[in-house]
Amino acid sequence: MNADPQGVLTGSHYLDGDHACSEGAIAAGCRFSAGYPITPSTEVVERLASRFPRVGGRFLQFEDELAASIAVLGAVWGGAKAVTVTSGPGFSLMMEHIGLAAITEVPVVYINVQRGGPSTGLPTQPAQGDMMQARFGSHGDYKLIALCPNSPQECFDLTLQAFNLAEEYRVPVLVMLDEVVGHMTEKVVIPAAEQIHVTPRRYTTKRPSDFRLFEAANGSLVPEMVKAGDGYRFHVTGLTHDERGYPAMNALAQDKMVKRQFAKIEKNADKIIRFEEKNVSGADVVVVSFGITSRIAERAIQLAREKGARVGSFRLITAWPFPEKQIAELSKKVKAFVVPELNMGQMVLEVERVAAGRCRTVPVPHAGGTVHQPEVIADAILEAVR
Repeated sequence: MNADPQGVLTGSHYLDGDHACSEGAIAAGCRFSAGYPITPSTEVVERLASRFPRVGGRFLQFEDELAASIAVLGAVWGGAKAVTVTSGPGFSLMMEHIGLAAITEVPVVYINVQRGGPSTGLPTQPAQGDMMQARFGSHGDYKLIALCPNSPQECFDLTLQAFNLAEEYRVPVLVMLDEVVGHMTEKVVIPAAEQIHVTPRRYTTKRPSDFRLFEAANGSLVPEMVKAGDGYRFHVTGLTHDERGYPAMNALAQDKMVKRQFAKIEKNADKIIRFEEKNVSGADVVVVSFGITSRIAERAIQLAREKGARVGSFRLITAWPFPEKQIAELSKKVKAFVVPELNMGQMVLEVERVAAGRCRTVPVPHAGGTVHQPEVIADAILEAVR
């Protein structure tokens, strides 16, 4: 279990999901993290605090989540790849700075290990109640990317991918796991450093006099970047701005800015979106799930099949942008979607919207604190085909 020069712990390990996120961040080239302790996410930054001195990184504990969530944005403008980590109440506090990251197009990663809420709720117990907050939690119109691992292996893989997507599209990316995935321990295989693809930051080669911080690069909707200290004078503001970054508080500038930021995600959605389908061909019912609930759903599907149901599964790996085309196509072929989730009904609203009445959409809510009993999901499947 020796670290290579890039700090990658190549080989097979038994890690919990939180620690696997830490290793995914390090493998992606992350060398700065700011955070504030909060259950059940603290183990991510505890491991980073231990590992960073060995790989040239730095972790700073701040006085609260507000300070941590702005520190990582500053670190990015200083040239680092950066991550912060939190759970429910802290995620709420970070929303203002997630909005700031969106409007200023900062390639940064936020990891949210979800727990029961609202407010301080259930600090040590699971939920998936932050999914709509992940998409709409900050005010105004913006697009970002959110990924949902369902195993420690995916915590490593998707945290690495989160950094790559952040750099590719110059956008904040969220890794939305839950307490169970964060605290379960399983085998995690970490490839050798030379086998890991890391997307570098796209720094401009333009002269300072020719560079505009928010002007899309040729043939792209994504602007190039610079960092502090490289001789470029640039302006970063949360106000509506022009391509230079200067405040431009008028409807034309707002329209141009927001539409390009939307377009860079929407027009690349087919490249961004990841999902997993099983046995959907010929199915009467498809179970749509994510995170730990997708693993409970596997047993439920088995139980329903034993009673004669023709049922498949569709697992959301990318929650945002939502896989609209795939769900819409399935809705033309099945009688019903069954959507179990550890909340009172969030992603089911997207499924229902995209299905647009072509088939039934059956929610299987759970307020959190435990996972579903497989029999509850199986009963919903059987009821959907009656």
